[in-house]
Amino acid sequence: MASLGVVPFIFVLLIVECAARPFYPLPSKVEHKTRQPLQTFRPYNIAHRGSNGEIPEETAAAYKKAIEEGADFIETDILSSKDGVLMCFHDVTLDDTTDIAEHKEFANRKRTYDVQDANTTGYFIVDFTLKELKSLRVKQRYPFRDQQYNGRFQIITFEEYISIALDASRVVGIYPEIKNPVFINQHVKWPGSKRFEDKFVEMLKKYGYKGSYMSKDWLRQPAFIQSFAPTSLIYVSNQTDLPKIFLIGDVTVPTQDTNQSYWEITSDAYLDYIKEYVVGIGPWKDTVVPVVNNYSQTPTDLVTRAHAHDLQVHPYTYQNENMFLHYNFSQDPYIEYEYWINKIGVDGLFTDFTGSLHKFQEWNSPLSLDDKDASALLHKIALMLSKYRKK
Repeated sequence: MASLGVVPFIFVLLIVECAARPFYPLPSKVEHKTRQPLQTFRPYNIAHRGSNGEIPEETAAAYKKAIEEGADFIETDILSSKDGVLMCFHDVTLDDTTDIAEHKEFANRKRTYDVQDANTTGYFIVDFTLKELKSLRVKQRYPFRDQQYNGRFQIITFEEYISIALDASRVVGIYPEIKNPVFINQHVKWPGSKRFEDKFVEMLKKYGYKGSYMSKDWLRQPAFIQSFAPTSLIYVSNQTDLPKIFLIGDVTVPTQDTNQSYWEITSDAYLDYIKEYVVGIGPWKDTVVPVVNNYSQTPTDLVTRAHAHDLQVHPYTYQNENMFLHYNFSQDPYIEYEYWINKIGVDGLFTDFTGSLHKFQEWNSPLSLDDKDASALLHKIALMLSKYRKK
């Protein structure tokens, strides 16, 4: 009789297998009481869209790879489907990183919308339901990166992303972005006149994310909320005390919701104002250290001034390919990391190559001594302690 119970189990497995899509359960909510805690003694290794230098961005596989490689936080962009489901996806259009063009059933869905004061044409995520989005497959954004995983992974939901962090064998933080909130609120409507930001915070609360920076609750389930839209950060600050990061783009691009210039939002007066709502800023790294003809120039004082206002600095994005590495660094990502961590003094780094940053930090950590060095250190400690022994 016991063997009969196996039949439905096998049937379920067959259904999952035949669906030709990976199955990602929602968070198990099982407490991992023995999990290794988040490291807080060195700058954070933030997996930008997962380990997307190796695997297509914002997929479950990219996030799991980043965790395997040592990420402290897995970062994502949150948008919404037509039916109001929060999704992990960077662009408001599906054209560049999915196989949407191969789906003839969606050929008539191309639209032109105003996105941050620019007419943009494409297949917009807000015009597709969750079911339709799940029928697509993701591809690598850059042609010079590994293409072997194209077509193998789905777009995932905010909940599926959270599940990956919560079910990790060690404490892994999440770093979701409230992406293009003005555009999303224009095109997606939720019951009760709720906003995109409301649904975003509700999801975090649903899975237990709470607490101010470095509090016991936060260390148990670490999270940063990020956005380029200052009004969104101020709005959600009234709903959650989770730490927030104000993202800062190119010097030529004004804020998407308040139309403020780069120079205004990086002024001392504004940093003093925004620190009431955020714990840090996330600037594009080429604005922190200007670049001319692919050579890094003299750093600005943005990091120094941010630190003077008790703000952390998490620049983006660090990439291993030669085209992204300035000549000063001899096209060596480890030299670039050394410069930003030890010379500029940043508090976290958004990287496409989580493994590279982790290896650099492990190799340069005082806690990563080899056996010979460790023995010498222990010998010195023993000699020091011997002076205080009772005779």
